[in-house]
Amino acid sequence: MADEKKIIIDEDWKSQVQAEREAAEKEAAKLPLPQAFAAEGANAGSNFQMPPASLEMLITTLVTEAMISLGQVPHPHTGEVVFQPQQAKYLIDTIDVLREKTKGNVTPDESALMEQLLHQLRMAYVQLTASPQSVVIETP
Repeated sequence: MADEKKIIIDEDWKSQVQAEREAAEKEAAKLPLPQAFAAEGANAGSNFQMPPASLEMLITTLVTEAMISLGQVPHPHTGEVVFQPQQAKYLIDTIDVLREKTKGNVTPDESALMEQLLHQLRMAYVQLTASPQSVVIETP
């Protein structure tokens, strides 16, 4: 029986793994939103829930990108305010194509949202490209 090997189980590894997981979650909470999504997606055990896919979410995403291009919102990765009128025009046109292609297949609220946001984006674009100054776009 002297030849029997004793197996030693280190029970502390579970607490170490839990501490590492909590540290990773705290780091992800400090990241800007897009990096936080990537970090959460990589963590298979997370309970992070993406918002449901919807037309409103798609429109809001495009509007946010347009607002960044118009210099109304700091760039999420750099924190810098940039003015890219060509990109803003492209995004506004993309929202308009979406509005045209979905006509008759959207709710009155979705239609009103697209019309209102397109109007505000177009007015901001015209004002900013005519004479650059601070314009704030209101979202409903």
